[in-house]
Amino acid sequence: MEVEAPGHEIFEVNFTEKSIIKAVNPLPGPHILTLSNLDLLSGRFPVTYFYFYHKPLVSNLTPIVDILKNSLAETLNYYYPFAGRIVQNLNTCEPEIVCDNNGALLVEAQANICLKELNFYNLNQLLQGKLVKLSPDFPLQVQVTHYTCGGISITFTFDHALGDASAFGNFLVSWSEITQKKQMSCIPDHRRNLRARFPPSYHPSLDQTFVKCTMEEIINMPTTKIRLKRLYHIDAASIEELQKLACVNGNKRTKIEAFSAYVWKVMINAIDQSHSKCKMGWLVDGRARMCGDENSMSNYIGNVLSVTFAEASLIELKQDSISDIANNVHEAISKATTQDHFLDLIDWIECHRPGLMLSRIVLGQGGPALVLSSGRRFPVAEVDFGFGSPVLGTVCSTIERIGVAYLNQRQSARGDGSWTISAILWPELAAALESDSIFQPMSANHLQL
Repeated sequence: MEVEAPGHEIFEVNFTEKSIIKAVNPLPGPHILTLSNLDLLSGRFPVTYFYFYHKPLVSNLTPIVDILKNSLAETLNYYYPFAGRIVQNLNTCEPEIVCDNNGALLVEAQANICLKELNFYNLNQLLQGKLVKLSPDFPLQVQVTHYTCGGISITFTFDHALGDASAFGNFLVSWSEITQKKQMSCIPDHRRNLRARFPPSYHPSLDQTFVKCTMEEIINMPTTKIRLKRLYHIDAASIEELQKLACVNGNKRTKIEAFSAYVWKVMINAIDQSHSKCKMGWLVDGRARMCGDENSMSNYIGNVLSVTFAEASLIELKQDSISDIANNVHEAISKATTQDHFLDLIDWIECHRPGLMLSRIVLGQGGPALVLSSGRRFPVAEVDFGFGSPVLGTVCSTIERIGVAYLNQRQSARGDGSWTISAILWPELAAALESDSIFQPMSANHLQL
């Protein structure tokens, strides 16, 4: 696809080479990795992380792509499911990972402009047609794109059945460490041992939050206006000011809770009069909750996510202060940050197997809603393959249909406390968020290009 670069020539990407990268020391023979209950809640959505780098200042004569290929082959020794295939088990009617060293797909590409000419704000233009088409044979696809200035971008697209953001973050850090010949800080745990209790039992409220679905229902969910993919910069000073507003009554509220309160309040300007209420949701990582120790499951590779929602009337959101709304946010998130919640969720899934499950809201079954995902610990500057830290690292989904707006928060590569927000929005919500100075459309200046 051809896209007009702002003030410059049409932005084009040509794919030049494809390689299949296999583990250099694979397992003795193929074996099946059964997905956990929480893996079945992932929806099988593709997740794409993309990183941009200045022109590498390296003296090594080995081409960068060859360095990446060799170190990826070594990394797949440890993350062998990522080189497998995800297939449907005909007996259980559920997906499973065949760990047969089928390989990961690595694509090389050449862009016709330099990094600073990219429209980082408009992710529809930045990504659409610029990434190689997803292949069902490879749950991990990597694309290395070269720009005319010598800069490069690396995109990593994962099938969500492989894991969640924590799992993918561990993979990227391990690959970086292996490339730099450092000792791995994470020895991955592939046991996927999050099993249901016997007999399974759960709180009935989960029936209102989650629903069993098929891949066809996911692919063919109702068409919505939630199609704008945007990238924003949030200054550290803005985040700190929002946190001050959220804590005015002596309550200690996190930056994410304060930011959520602000966004939820802004949403009322983007909802038509046919709705009197709107919802906001948050993805919650259960690793620390399952075991009571943040580090005990830190190396677990798989999905350990839940989503929790809160609903409020537009009148309440208009009248309430940031502090009041932040209290509601805190209460909603707290309901899902317990071991009981995750044990109940695992049991709920057990009672609804076989098949896939999703949040009703994600399927578009609940009116206007927005989900926020916090990537406070997700690696950005750490994803250094020996030619320097990235100027940008963030996430975006390549799916075309989605029933809910999304905001994905990541730490800025600048390391100054600022944030990068990747968003999927409907037009009125994008306009509302951009109506003041907090949500700044991402530009080359923000990235110091």
